[in-house]
Amino acid sequence: MTSPTVRRRRLSAELRRRRVQAGMTLSDVADVLEWSPAKLGHIETGIRKWPSVMEVSALLELYGVTGGQREAVLTLVRESRLRPWWTEYEDVLSSAYVGNEAGAVAIDTYAGILVPDLLQAPEYTALLARARGHGDRTAERMVAAYLKRQEVLDRDSLLRYSAVIEEDALRRLSGDPDLLHAQLRRIIEVVLSNDRVTVRLVTTSAGPHAGSSGPFTVLEFDEDEASLAFVDTPQGGTIVESEEEVRGCQRVWNGLVRAALDPQATLTNLKRLSLLT
Repeated sequence: MTSPTVRRRRLSAELRRRRVQAGMTLSDVADVLEWSPAKLGHIETGIRKWPSVMEVSALLELYGVTGGQREAVLTLVRESRLRPWWTEYEDVLSSAYVGNEAGAVAIDTYAGILVPDLLQAPEYTALLARARGHGDRTAERMVAAYLKRQEVLDRDSLLRYSAVIEEDALRRLSGDPDLLHAQLRRIIEVVLSNDRVTVRLVTTSAGPHAGSSGPFTVLEFDEDEASLAFVDTPQGGTIVESEEEVRGCQRVWNGLVRAALDPQATLTNLKRLSLLT
């Protein structure tokens, strides 16, 4: 389904654009509608998550937006208010990130010493959950949530999913051959079954490289919407929106691609590792 998170951000940008076209400031609009400037500012920045159809209708009337254009914006309002599946897993997922991931048309990801989320085998996800101190119940919920997230790879609107994986992330599983084999099989099966998925391996012999600063993901969207980046942190990660910072992540990504094996050599290496387990 259409991601309410992405629709919400698109709605905010559209309302801001319409106000500017109407030649009005935040204070002008707030005075006419008898709203606080903070309320309107929250709607335009997406901080206020749930603007109502009535509130947006009032804004569109003030901005002189009518007919089909008005209905298109109100459709955005309704779609932004849908309750998506990931809200049921907010104890084990970042809703802000997953909501954007679900609406992206391209995903470039590097997970450092871990296997990227959308490529994880269930056994691997459960191991990570327990390594982070979670009990069996939370581990089960994390596995269920990650399996649901991984359905994004089969979404028609996803044009590209690219991952750079550290060989060390796989070598760390060498003490459990069954787990290593399951994880390798998962990656190989996804690559072979989905031509939109590209995986590149950074071998241990590559030495220090551009990704040494840590894991991150760059998300691209359609309809000329600005790209976002998600930078992993011990506190759970941060969504980066500024163009300069996103471009910085894209430069790191390009450096990672240069350091990694090409997709065919990666697949050969993964198959070799799988045969050795």
